[in-house]
Amino acid sequence: MEIKAVTAAFSVAAQVTSDDLLTLKAAGFRTVVCNRPDNEAPEQPSAASLAAQAQSLGMSWHWLPITPGLFTKDNISEFEQLLASANEPVLAFCRTGTRSISLWALAQAPHTASAELLQRATAAGYDLSQLAPQLDAAKKQ
Repeated sequence: MEIKAVTAAFSVAAQVTSDDLLTLKAAGFRTVVCNRPDNEAPEQPSAASLAAQAQSLGMSWHWLPITPGLFTKDNISEFEQLLASANEPVLAFCRTGTRSISLWALAQAPHTASAELLQRATAAGYDLSQLAPQLDAAKKQ
């Protein structure tokens, strides 16, 4: 598992396994957010099994499944609220990390300049340029 830091308090990763949860705990992560719906792929562990292990390790667990490319206003609002109240640092994951960092950027957009969000994503290895219009629109609302 490759952990990609976006900020000091928020990182993303591709699919997390039960072994990865031990690594995350050792690295100091206190909250894990799964943005992947169950059964996207046959080898994917279920959210419930990962939740049970995360909680047994004393980590907070949240499941906010996102269908690829479909970020609703409710998803974005829920993620923003989750991050505002989460024990940091937080790691969010999906199949590749793209949904998680996209959701983060959309949740931050009303409060942070689009250019900064895009730069942070690029620094973490993600090209979110296709989200620029949505990020800009969120700033104007």
